[in-house]
Amino acid sequence: MKYDKILLEHGGGGLLSNELIAEYFLPQFQNPYLDRLEDSAVLTIGDQKFCFTTDSYVVSPVFFPGGNIGSLAVHGTVNDLSVCGGKPLYMSCGFILEEGFPFESLEIIIKTMAEAAAEANVKIVTGDTKVVARGAADGIFINTSGIGIVEYPGSLSVKNIQPDDVIIVNGTIGDHGAAIIKARENLALTSDILSDSAPLNDLIAAILKASPKVHCMRDATRGGLGAILAEISKSAQVRIDINEKSIPVQDNVRGICEILGFDPLFLANEGKMILFCPKSDADRVLTVMRHHKYGQTAAIIGSVSKAAQGRVVLKTSIGGERIVDLPTGELVPRIC
Repeated sequence: MKYDKILLEHGGGGLLSNELIAEYFLPQFQNPYLDRLEDSAVLTIGDQKFCFTTDSYVVSPVFFPGGNIGSLAVHGTVNDLSVCGGKPLYMSCGFILEEGFPFESLEIIIKTMAEAAAEANVKIVTGDTKVVARGAADGIFINTSGIGIVEYPGSLSVKNIQPDDVIIVNGTIGDHGAAIIKARENLALTSDILSDSAPLNDLIAAILKASPKVHCMRDATRGGLGAILAEISKSAQVRIDINEKSIPVQDNVRGICEILGFDPLFLANEGKMILFCPKSDADRVLTVMRHHKYGQTAAIIGSVSKAAQGRVVLKTSIGGERIVDLPTGELVPRIC
């Protein structure tokens, strides 16, 4: 790494985030569970598999169209457990509050967090609260951890991706990132843009019940769909081909990207996951997704090639091709 200080880009889910983890954290904490670099650790205790994850939320603003930092914290933790084949059960939550943060806002966040946990059928069973001096934080930060049991007989991992697998996304991409941008910049747009923040555990459970052949799932959050696919292609050493025309993007999200020069491929999502499965199971998975409220616009967006190149190739809407790689900057800091 060429830097002597942490930059915002190191938290963006792109190239610098990957370098930070690979060069600093992994060498010190190295173990077989962490080395998988999946959304959750999968642990075996006795005869039972468990999944365990943790995350911190610093989104700005803390209230945004479609949610707030509390619901986001629950959804993010639930989804990280679920894409590893887990059934989320219990969560912790830690609050760092800045002196002067309004009680009215805190009450709304806690209430929304409780409602999100109830929808996902998880219980918040332990927690912690710290207060720091005015100016030492930005209102409120939340840390969550989650634990669940893994009952899926197969193994969901990047390492299990096979040539000719199809890639499915459960809906429109970039909604969360666009909603945060609109709220942050106070853009006067005629159409509403809502965050897609949602718990995906019920949808994922239905998919895994319908198909015993799912190879991999990932939560497409920071860095968006493009960054997640770039990470996967390099880790699995496969070529991934995606079709721009097949990737669902809402018109209002596409519009804000055109106005501000963003690429929806790299805008964050908080209710979207990508799935790799054999072509023979794709129709079954799509049917399950489209019958669920969080998968109604699901689509096949690409496939895995036999070429072991570790790259993502996008077929553009005008017929050309371009390489999709990890973003090198921070498109939208503090997105989650």
